Amino acid sequence: MNVLIMERVNKLLSIIVPAMNEEENIGALTSAVRAEMEKAGIPYELIIVDDGSRDGTWDCICRAAEEDARVRGISFSRNFGKEGAMFAGLDRARGGCAVIFDADLQFPPPVISEMYRIWLKGECDVVDSRKNSRGKESFVYKAFTGAFYGLLKLMSGIDLNNASDFKLMDRRVIDALDTLGERQTFFRAMSGWVGFKTETVRFDVAERRAGSSKWSPKKLVKFALGSISSFTSAPLQFATFLGGFFLFAAVVLAVVTLACSFKAYSTELFCWSLTVMLAIGGTVLIALGILGFYLSRVYDEIKGRPRYIVAKTTDSDDGAGRR
Repeated sequence: MNVLIMERVNKLLSIIVPAMNEEENIGALTSAVRAEMEKAGIPYELIIVDDGSRDGTWDCICRAAEEDARVRGISFSRNFGKEGAMFAGLDRARGGCAVIFDADLQFPPPVISEMYRIWLKGECDVVDSRKNSRGKESFVYKAFTGAFYGLLKLMSGIDLNNASDFKLMDRRVIDALDTLGERQTFFRAMSGWVGFKTETVRFDVAERRAGSSKWSPKKLVKFALGSISSFTSAPLQFATFLGGFFLFAAVVLAVVTLACSFKAYSTELFCWSLTVMLAIGGTVLIALGILGFYLSRVYDEIKGRPRYIVAKTTDSDDGAGRR
């Protein structure tokens, strides 16, 4: 089989790092990335996106940019979430490829070099990463993510088990993502939806260097609901299937009730009828809630508000703007 080999003209690697309240990690992050990239001889730029931090994260980014011209900083006007931060970095990446990285160094820097070498061969456009294990996570968090990925795979066919945002993408993939106009994004699935040939590497999650996870239970639930609704309309069919089930149950119960209407235990059957009616009413309300959730998503998209708003950058030009 002939394999199409693409020559990589622009060999600059853009490393994009969303950061929120990560002042304890910025120095170690820039040092670790610089050491690994220089060791591997990889030309790079490090784009750190301050996602509305309330600590000294932006000051740390500015100092790092002053010390090393390869470090570029972007600061949001407020917190827009990790999804917005990733797309802000991709929108401003100058490299022929870009990789999403975490500020807490749970993603090992040497894996970036491995991804880059695979991309440099020109045989694929995406180098994805899969976790050998999820590292140290609470039982509740693991159970939640397992249920989320299971539901997503069942409803949409997208398997993201042990997947992460840690992936390297060719410029063609970045440009393809740029054409997707939705405001409410799910990068992990969108980067797979656009297609392109993909290779996979495996890695072990390292311990978080400092700080704590920014994902609260409320944020996780909101993210899961938004992600599922972005890639499948299966919940909208919920009422159809349950409606058919309860219609069948109602017919059966009606026949049984009619047959036993002159029996002594007709009162018990009447109670069962009320139970079925309450179940149907509850199902209808749930179905309306699901429909309302999808309508709210459509409403948010129609408003066309930007994914993020940039307040300032470390670049010499005025980088403030929105997207």
